[in-house]
Amino acid sequence: MADEATVAGRGGTVPPARTALVTGASRGIGRALALGLARAGLDVALVARDAARLAEVAREVRDLGRTAVELPADVTDAAAVATAVRAAEAPASDGGLGSVDLLVNNAGRIDAEVPLWEADPDEWWSVLETNVRGPFLLARHAVPGMLARGGGRVVDLNSGAGSHDSADATAYNASKTALMRLGAGLHAAGHDRGLRVLEVAPGVVRTDMTGAMRAHEGRTEWTPVERTVDLVTAFARGDLDACSGWFVRASHDTPESLVRLAGDATAPAARRLRVQPAADDDPLGPVLTGR
Repeated sequence: MADEATVAGRGGTVPPARTALVTGASRGIGRALALGLARAGLDVALVARDAARLAEVAREVRDLGRTAVELPADVTDAAAVATAVRAAEAPASDGGLGSVDLLVNNAGRIDAEVPLWEADPDEWWSVLETNVRGPFLLARHAVPGMLARGGGRVVDLNSGAGSHDSADATAYNASKTALMRLGAGLHAAGHDRGLRVLEVAPGVVRTDMTGAMRAHEGRTEWTPVERTVDLVTAFARGDLDACSGWFVRASHDTPESLVRLAGDATAPAARRLRVQPAADDDPLGPVLTGR
């Protein structure tokens, strides 16, 4: 049956997600996404380090009439991630969801807002571990089950820092760029088998992290978190599958605008990272823009 499901998923329509696993689900954007997906009718596995806060979010999900599975874990711990994904995929009779149809890699952190030569090496690497190793481990363990069932979806919570240079917080900058490459690789390797991937930058949402950043001191306009929830729930339904592999940004994109844009897209590498030619006669131009 798994082989038949896989064949059915190739090049065709992937069914809407019924279940989701959300990391960093105990607060901020992760909590909002977990509750938004529950309101959209999904059962949700919740991953975070803070077990007490995770229990609160799980109770809110259950109050919405959906199943919640609490999975306290550090996303950088390979054994803990493997255990968490197995528990999420376990049958309902064993306390799981039965599957993970949608993986939302939301857990993340930022380093000190200083230039590279002032950065603390241990903090710098720790940010890479959370923001890159974590999503790698989650996808490494969740995607095989998706492919065996004929397809699934992965959302990475990315950032404008993933597509633009930054003078400081260089670990965050590097990690979000790397995360975009991971997502593009998943899309390239898994699309024909029913895997759909979306890199979602939430804009500047007011959270504990952004509220403490020097870059946002005095900011009065914030991107409503509901815009990110709208994008992710639309992707879970399958409305944005034509945008698989894309980088989208909640401050500018909506589900409706992305559907229109995908229908009109002509760029060979739409919404993907590429090095740009320096001038029209740059000898690397055809290589850089031709794939």
